This record gives sequence, structure tokens and C-alpha cells, in this order.
Amino acid sequence: MKRSKTKSAKSQKSAQKPAKPEEIFLEPFDEALSQRYLAYALSTITARALPDVRDGLKPVHRRILYAMRQMKLNPAGSFKKSAKVVGEVMGNFHPHGDQAIYDAMVRLVQDFSVRVPLIDGQGNFGNIDGDNAAAMRYTESRLTEAAQLLLDGIDEDTVDFRETYDGEGKEPIVLPAAFPNLLANGASGIAVGMATSIPPHNVAELIDASLHLIKTPNARTQTLLGYVKGPDFPTGGICIEDAASMEEAYATGRGGFRVRARWEQEDLGRGKYQIVVTEIPYQVQKSKLIEKIAELMQAKKLPALADIRDESAEDIRLILEPKSGNIEPAALMESLFKATDLESRFSLNMNVLGADGSPRVMGLREVLQSYLDHRKEVLRRRTEFRLDKIARRLEILDGFLIAYLNLDEVIRIIRYEDDPKAELMKTFKLTETQTEAILNMRLRSLRKLEEMEIKTEHSDLKKEQKELKALLKSEEKQWAKIADQLKEVKKLFDPKSDLGRRRTDLADAPAIDDIDLDILVEKEPVTIVLSEKGWVRSMKGHVEDAKSIKYKEGDREHWVVHAQTTDKLMLFATNGKFYALDVANLPGGRGHGEPIRLIVDMGNDDAVVAAFLYEGGRKFLLASSSGHGFIAPEDECLSNTRKGKQVLNVASGAEAAVCRPAPSQVSKDDMLAVVGDNKKFLVFEASELPEMTRGKGVVLQKYQKDGLSDAKLFSKKEGLTWTDRSGRTQTVEDWKSYLGKRAQAGKIAPKGFPTSKKFGA
Repeated sequence: MKRSKTKSAKSQKSAQKPAKPEEIFLEPFDEALSQRYLAYALSTITARALPDVRDGLKPVHRRILYAMRQMKLNPAGSFKKSAKVVGEVMGNFHPHGDQAIYDAMVRLVQDFSVRVPLIDGQGNFGNIDGDNAAAMRYTESRLTEAAQLLLDGIDEDTVDFRETYDGEGKEPIVLPAAFPNLLANGASGIAVGMATSIPPHNVAELIDASLHLIKTPNARTQTLLGYVKGPDFPTGGICIEDAASMEEAYATGRGGFRVRARWEQEDLGRGKYQIVVTEIPYQVQKSKLIEKIAELMQAKKLPALADIRDESAEDIRLILEPKSGNIEPAALMESLFKATDLESRFSLNMNVLGADGSPRVMGLREVLQSYLDHRKEVLRRRTEFRLDKIARRLEILDGFLIAYLNLDEVIRIIRYEDDPKAELMKTFKLTETQTEAILNMRLRSLRKLEEMEIKTEHSDLKKEQKELKALLKSEEKQWAKIADQLKEVKKLFDPKSDLGRRRTDLADAPAIDDIDLDILVEKEPVTIVLSEKGWVRSMKGHVEDAKSIKYKEGDREHWVVHAQTTDKLMLFATNGKFYALDVANLPGGRGHGEPIRLIVDMGNDDAVVAAFLYEGGRKFLLASSSGHGFIAPEDECLSNTRKGKQVLNVASGAEAAVCRPAPSQVSKDDMLAVVGDNKKFLVFEASELPEMTRGKGVVLQKYQKDGLSDAKLFSKKEGLTWTDRSGRTQTVEDWKSYLGKRAQAGKIAPKGFPTSKKFGA
């Protein structure tokens, strides 16, 4: 017990000891935050998001390729589990999540993501539908020949190395890169405050442009584009960007390219056909593309298309069925290009890390020149490395030749001297390296044939040494050597081979007229019903008895219009806007329809003033409750958007109140009758009304408190009429007694005029 108490006392005493004070830095918060954020931003830019202009790789891709080379995963060798590669990369070079490494690795395998795959994969590495790759424990990988070209010469001191994150190893800062990988495979990434987006290109074309740049260092972008035709996406397609904008994009390093799917027409006989899409734009997932097209068809936004189905196997084969054989295939595809991802735009932003490590936007010429400068530096360092090896070998061979000339004495010294190394160096004036080589020589090498081989090797190395020294001294010879190397590399990317052939064609967008959608809609009679609370529906046939139409509880008839499915319904709302709706696209007659506000952008406080079918060529009288109005052409009121078209500008506190037909040509016989909320009548000549396409209009009648209730155009011969409660037409016999000038107050309405202060139909 006593012992346990002692222990308890000791533990309490140690617990009461004051903790060692931590070092506290006093620093302004905004300064501390800006410094740390800047450090984070620089790290993101240089170590993650932007590729290097010299080898076109981000650090994670470079580390993957280097680690696989260290693992001897050569193209001729066997595959290894991807999980093993990821573990090697994460453990030795890239201290980040394994999934991030595997995702980067998967992209280098996918032939629909990169133009020149750098990793050869075995197993499920995903597909163009957007399906993910299998887990890394199921897939296997090894390097491709193209990847070996990027790594070629890395052991010959061609590039600088730096310590890995744990300081236990070395990793390359950049790869030697025997072909211009940056433009060949492209890149995309988002850093802090900057991004990069580079499309893939054809390697053979890039090499041809590089060779021309070697011959003509001041070559213009326009000349280089004679070799580099444009982007060459792995998924093919057709680039329809015009030459002028492409030239500007490649000159500045900023721009974009419009890419369309490749399609062909298949004749089905009897005037029918179907369209087969064989290639889709780069980075468009096929499954999502089909899903989007199906959604647009269901929403009736692709009226020309009857069906879409996927018959793809290894190759893409999307079948598009038109609704009618009368539609021009090119016109149908043009409508699909506008509405779907069958046409997409790939942006160009060649923001890359230069040789000095700083990010900047480069044009095509600068990118190729930076790559060639890198190759020149690689050639210089490789030559110096080879010269160093030759010098060391020549030193040893010189020692061997001395040994052969004095073979008996050498053997004697080795057999009888206590310190043969020192004696050999002293007797024959050999270096330590030469002496060690002689002492390590095998007895079988003492034959006469070996001496001859040494002399031959010595002669060959001397010749090579002379050539390499001449190469280092001559810039012209260096560029010639680089050109020869590029020509040799081009053989792998032969334009006639599957890897080297151009996949993306370049063409101008065809000038196609819009499709006449009326031929796609079967003409049928319908009855359009618009309730007082704004519910709209389309009922089959012309309903003669409007009273038989049922409405929601508390709702009632507002507008009932007989129409055809090929017609357009025009709505004029209290906000002064006109809306145009395709009758064929209106909700069906089952139920009570849909709120009009879900179909057009109409405010909750707005209501429909008039509903009629579009005919074209007519004119309408428009007036607001503030007493302003004018005559507007029907064609200027047509709108093709949900937002509608503002024609009558309504003052604050007022609303549009009148939309009535007007004569196509106003004559002296045409008059305008206006009635206000104060039940005052005014009649004046219609010629005082202006014709406008948009505006507030002129004052029709003057009011003190109330506003305009209704207005109606009539001719002197027909006279002025109104409709009473029973639906009978009444005539204003003494309408001339209400004659006056526009903007006058008027007189009290005739006896019997409706209390609604409306002229009726």
C-alpha cells in the first residue's frame, strides 16, 4: 500500500510541472495569410497543375514514368500490377493519395484521352462512355515505346535531378523528351489564379514544324501552320474553326477550336434514311451525350429527331432517326450541333512552365522553340557525358597497351614485388586507374587477339572523341544532329500508321438553312384553353361547347381558342410583353394543363390580356391603363424566347390593358373610342395614333384619378358597338356626340354601357 501511495504522489507531482512554453510569433494576420497563400499558390502552379514546356509533363506523370523505368517495366517486358506501380510512386516520389496517382496513370493509358499513350495497360482502364477504370489491384501496366522515347538518355546526365521529398533518393526535374510531348498529348489543369488548356496534336506534323524551325529560326506562325494543320484529337471528329482565328490562337497562345462529330448517311430505301455518328468530340462522354439528347427529345426541343440508339461495340456507332425523310440530313445535323454536345468547343490556353520554372502563355512558335532549345541542351550534356566516358576508357586502354608492350616485366612485378601496384605506377608511369585495370585483368585477356581488339577499340574511340568535340564546337552540327534524331523518331509516328495518321479533319462549317419544323408536325385541330388563373392546355379537336370544359375549383374560362397543331399562339400580358408558343408543344388536355408561368417567364403579378393565333402581316392597337397607346405590327411582336418581347413600355403603377386588331392601313373613316375607369367616353380619329414597334405611345385620354379601361377601333360606316351581359351587340347611335381631340377627358358613357366599362369582344 505504501509503495502504491508513493507512485501516486510522484505521478501527481509530475503532472503539476508547468509545460514547456511554445515559441509565439507576433505577425499581422493579413500579412501572414498572404504569405502562406502565396506559397500555396506557387506550389500549386509549379508542382501540380501546369506542365513543363520541355517534356509536356506534370510532376505526377513524370514521377510515374520514371518509377516504372526504375522498375524495368519496358515495352518488351512483362506487365506488373498497377497497385505495385502506384505504391512505388507514392512511397519514393509522390507523397499524395494513391487514387490521385492512379487516376493520373489511367489517363496515360486511355487512347481516347491522350493522343500518344505513354503506358500500355492490361485490364479495364475505363471507356469513352465515362465508366471508371477497375481498381488498381486488378489492372496491370508497362511503358510504351513513346514513353521510352521521353526517357531516352536519362542515365547519361542529360537532365538535372533533385532530392525526393524524403531526401533518400533522386528524381528528374524534367525528362529528355525525344518528341514534343506537350503539344502531342496536350494538357489541362487549374492552378491558383491561372489555368492551362492545350489540345493534342499530330506528332509527325509537330516534328515537321520543328525541322522547319531549325532551318528557319524566325519562321512565322502562319508558316508553321502549314505543317501543324491544327488539333488532332484522339477521338477524331472534324475541326471547323476558320483559318484566321486558328492563326490568331496559335500566335497568341489563347483561343479555341470548334469540334464536331463525324457522321454519315445510311440509306434505308423507300425515301428513308438514318444518320450514323462514328466519332464524337474530344472529352465528351458518349453515355451522357445520349442521355442529354434523349432529355431534349422528351422536352420536345429536338422536333426533327424521332429516335436515338447506341449500336457501339469497339467502335462508336450512334444511330439517329429523323422524323421525316423530307428533312435534309445536313440540316438535321446542324440543328443537333446547335443543341447538343455533338459540337463542342475546346479552349486553347498555352499557359506552361518555361525552362526557368516561371509560368507564362506561349504561342506555337515559342513552344516549339523552347522544346528545341531543351533538345539542344540534352544533346550537349549527353555529348559531354559520352566524352567523359571515352576519356576514362582511353586512359584504361592506354594502360593496357603499355602492359602488352611490357608483358613479361608486368608479370614479373606482379609475381615477385611486395607492392605491385606502386611498382607498376613507378616503372611505367601509370595512373592509379590504369594500374587498377591492369591488376584486375584476367589471364585469358593476355592473348594476342585481345591486344589487336584493344588497338581497334582505341582507334575507334579516338575517332568518336574527335567527332564529338567537333560537335560541341559547332552549333550548326548540333542542330543537324537534332534534326536527324527527330527524323528517326518520326518513323515511330509514321503518318501511314494507326498511331501516326491524322484523326481530326479540318473543314469549314457548311452554310445550311434552318429546318422548316412545320413539316415535322402533323396538322390536327385542337382547342387551346387558358383559364383565369393562368393554366393552359391543348385539347384534341375543336370543342364547340365551351361550357363543357372543366376547370379547377375556383378557376374559370378566360380564353378558348380554336387552332391547328402547326399554329403559334400569341399571348399579350399586363407587363407589355408578347409571348409566342408552338401549339404542338403545349401540354395535353388531360387534367388541367400547366401554369403558363412554367412555360414562359411571366411574373406572378402579371396576367394575360389577349390570346390569339399568329397570322403575320396584321396590326394591333396596344394601350396601357395609364392612357397611352399606339399601333404595332404583328410581325414585330413575334418572340422566340421564354422571356418574351417587350413591345409596350408600361409606366410604374400601370399595366397593359388593351390588345385589339387594327386595320392594316388607317383611313379617315377609322375612329378610336376610349373609355376610362371613370366611365367617360372619348372618340377621335385613328389617324392621330402613331405606328411603333416599341414604346410607351401617346396619350389617348386624360384622367385625374382613374385610368384607361378599354379602347376600340371602328369605322364610321360600321359604327361603334359593344356587347352586353347577354351577349347581344348594342350600337352607340350618337357616337358623334363624343367626338373630340386625342388626350381630352371625354363625356360620360351612353346609358346602358356595361358596368365593366369594356366593349366586349
